[in-house]
Amino acid sequence: MADPMRIRAQAAGDKTTVRVLMSHEMETGQRKDASGKIVPAWFIQEVSAQLNGKTVMTAQWGPAVSKNPFLQFVVKGAKAGDKIGVTWVDNRGDKRTDEATVA
Repeated sequence: MADPMRIRAQAAGDKTTVRVLMSHEMETGQRKDASGKIVPAWFIQEVSAQLNGKTVMTAQWGPAVSKNPFLQFVVKGAKAGDKIGVTWVDNRGDKRTDEATVA
């Protein structure tokens, strides 16, 4: 399984900025290894974010996203102490979910 995501959620007024650093190889399926064989595609397909269990953002990704992707978004209505959860699913069916508390 991949390393944990680094999630930071900082409240400022009625808006909260969420920053997420994900650990994933994000292979496009077009690169060749040292022996000349194509490295199979392996990338995050869907990312979703939840605020206290309610989905607030969903994104569909493809092979063009870079290795160890960074995502930033703003959520309205979150306050200090609320829980932000982020989940990704890749094209192999691997899944990762991590959570952070709004500061």
